[in-house]
Amino acid sequence: MRVFADIDEVVAAQGEHLGRTDWLTIDQTRIDRFADATEDHQWIHLDAERAAEGPFGATIAHGFLSLSLLPYFARNLFTLVEKPAMSINYGLNRVRFLRPVTVGSRVRDSVDLREVTRTDKGYLVTTGHTVEIEGSDRPALVAESLALWVRRPSAEREGSSS
Repeated sequence: MRVFADIDEVVAAQGEHLGRTDWLTIDQTRIDRFADATEDHQWIHLDAERAAEGPFGATIAHGFLSLSLLPYFARNLFTLVEKPAMSINYGLNRVRFLRPVTVGSRVRDSVDLREVTRTDKGYLVTTGHTVEIEGSDRPALVAESLALWVRRPSAEREGSSS
């Protein structure tokens, strides 16, 4: 786990590879729950018998399930000692689903800290993600994710005069 004391250390680390997370197994229960949460009940995700005869030989995780794991992976890879008031998912610049994740596969995230930009609300943090599949030479997905780290109110007042 990479630990940053404060935002200045994060800014100084721009362009660095932050590391890889531990492996996470994608089981059918996780896939089923994601299907229920998103109302995406396509057979390739849920019908093991039919999927066994399909193009991947087993059920596969939803691409958006794999994408939704990015915040989980990030929390397990780096942290700030001096935390912002909150971190808001600010969106994605680019996402490509490159290989399906079959049930029972193990995935992990490899993360690069691309850019940290100061804004009037805090800091816009851009990270690059490559979600790897154990034993595969091709990743499940690549994405560039944005998070807005909102400054604490006291930090905003420090620079103002009363």
